[in-house]
Amino acid sequence: MLNSLSIRDLAVVTQLNLELSEGLTVLTGETGAGKSILLTAIGLALGDRADSGYLRSGAEKAEIELVFDISDAPSAQSWLQEQSIDDEDSCIIRRQISKDGRSKAWINGRAATIKSLQALSEQLIEIHGQHAHLSLLEPNEQLRLLDSFSNNDIERQKVTSLAEQWKQTNQIIRESEQNSQEQQAKEELLRYQIQELDALNIESLDFNGLEQEHRMLANVDKILMTSQQQLDQLYENDQQSANGLLGHSIQALEELEQLAPELKESTQLLNEAQIQLQEAVTIIRQQVDHMEPDPNRLAWLDEQIGLLSDIARKHHIKPEELPEKLESLQTELKEIERSSEENGELKGQLETLQKDYDSASAKLSKLRTQAATALQTKISESIKQLGMPQGKFLVDIKIDPDKQPQTEGRDRVEFLVSANPGLPPRPLGKVASGGELSRISLAIQVAASDSKSTPSLIFDEVDSGIGGGIAEVVGHKLKDLGSNNQIICVTHLPQVASQGNHHLLIEKTSSKEKTETTVKALSNEERLNEIARMLGGLKITEQTLAHAEEMLATSS
Repeated sequence: MLNSLSIRDLAVVTQLNLELSEGLTVLTGETGAGKSILLTAIGLALGDRADSGYLRSGAEKAEIELVFDISDAPSAQSWLQEQSIDDEDSCIIRRQISKDGRSKAWINGRAATIKSLQALSEQLIEIHGQHAHLSLLEPNEQLRLLDSFSNNDIERQKVTSLAEQWKQTNQIIRESEQNSQEQQAKEELLRYQIQELDALNIESLDFNGLEQEHRMLANVDKILMTSQQQLDQLYENDQQSANGLLGHSIQALEELEQLAPELKESTQLLNEAQIQLQEAVTIIRQQVDHMEPDPNRLAWLDEQIGLLSDIARKHHIKPEELPEKLESLQTELKEIERSSEENGELKGQLETLQKDYDSASAKLSKLRTQAATALQTKISESIKQLGMPQGKFLVDIKIDPDKQPQTEGRDRVEFLVSANPGLPPRPLGKVASGGELSRISLAIQVAASDSKSTPSLIFDEVDSGIGGGIAEVVGHKLKDLGSNNQIICVTHLPQVASQGNHHLLIEKTSSKEKTETTVKALSNEERLNEIARMLGGLKITEQTLAHAEEMLATSS
C-alpha cells in the first residue's frame, strides 16, 4: 500500500508530506482547492507524461516521492526482484521534473525509465478517474473490465503471445508470396544462366590455356619453320652448326691445356655449354616432332573462345572469371530454393500457431463467459442498491470463429443494461442517462476492483451525479472495499466522506504574492465541521452539525 506521498514545488504545492493509512481515506475540500493535485502527483510519479507546466511558478524543479509497503503486493515484489532493485518490503519511487521540461526517475535509488515506472505502477496502484464512465462506453474498456474481474491474466497473455506470433509469421509469408512472382522469374533466369555456363564446361575452364593453345595452332607453320632453321644452325649442319663450332673449339683448347693449364676452366665451361645446347636441341626436336597443323582443332578453339568471350560480356566480367560467376549463380539459386523451402515450413508453423491460438482463445472465452455470469449478477445487485431498483445488467459475449487471431482473443464484449422493466437490454451508451451511467460505472469499478490484487485503489470523484441515500450506499461500498484494499477517494459527498476511516482536508490559500494548497489530517472535531460544511455550505448551523454528527456516528 501507499505509505507516504511527498511533493515539492508542483503546481500550487510548495511543500507537502502526507502519511497515508490502510482502509478508506477520503479527501475533501472546497471546489477549486486543488483536490486533484494529489492524484496528478501520484500519476506523474508512476509514469504519466510530464512537462515544465507542472512546476510551481518560479521553481527550478519539482519533485515527487512515493513510499510503498509492498508486503501485500507479491507481483510488485517479483517485478522488483527481476529488475534486481528489490529492497525487502519497501519500494521508493521518486521523480524529478526540471524547468526545461526534462524529467528523471528513480526506483529504490536506481535510475529508472518511464516504461519501468508504468510497468511497476500496474502492480501497486489503480486509479479510477472521474470520467471513467465515459471510457466505459468503449468496447476495449468493457473487455478490459471483464478480464480484470475474470483474473485470466495467464490465459490472456498466452492468447496475446500466440496472436503476435501468428501475425509475425503470416506477415513474413505474405511478403514472401508478394515477391514470389519476382522470385520465380529470378529462379528461371538463374537456371537458364547456369545451364548456359554448364554447356561450356565452365567448372573446368582454363581460359588462359585455351588462348595459349589457340596462339600455338594459329602460328604452327611459323613455329615449325623457325624451329627447323634453329635445329640446322644449332646442330644438324655439320660444318657450320653451333654444336660443330663448339666441338672444334673444345678440341683446340684441350690440346693447349698442356701448354696453358689455366685454359682448362674455359674448356670445361664450353663442354657444359655444348651439353646444354644438345639438351635444348633434343627438346626442340621433341616438340617439333609432335607438332602439326590441326585446322579442325583451331576452328573449335576459335568458336569456343568466341562463345566464352560473348557470355563473359553478358555478365560484364572477364572470360577467366566465369568459373567464379557460375559458383555465385549456383549459390544464389540455392538461396532462393532454401527460401521456398522455408516458406513451406512457415506455412506449417502458421497452421500450428492457428490451432494453438484456437485452443487458447476458446479456453479464454470459456473463462470470460463464466466470469460474465458472476459479474452481471454482482453489478445488477449493485445498481439496484444505487437507485435503479428495476435495473438489470448483462454482459453480452459474441465469439467470431472466423476472425483472424487478435491479441485480445475472438470475443466481442458489450455491456447491456435495462433500466426499466419490460424493456429489452440495450447497449450502455444508448440507454443510461448521465447520472445512471455514473452509478453503473461505479458499480462496475467496485465489482472489478474487488477481485483485483492491486493493494491500492484511488477513486477520483467517481460519485458525481448521485446524492442522498444512494450516496450513502456508495460510501458503504467503498468502505467495504477498504477492508481488503487501501482506498483513497476524492469526494464532494458528505455521505461518502463520513464513511472514511481517515479524512484529509485539502485547502487553498491565496495572497498577492502566491497561491498555495495544503493537506491536513482532520481531528474528530475538525471532521465534524467539514462534514457539516459539505452538508450546509458556508453557514454551519446547529442542525447541520447535528446531522453531520449523526452521519459520523452511524458510519462507525
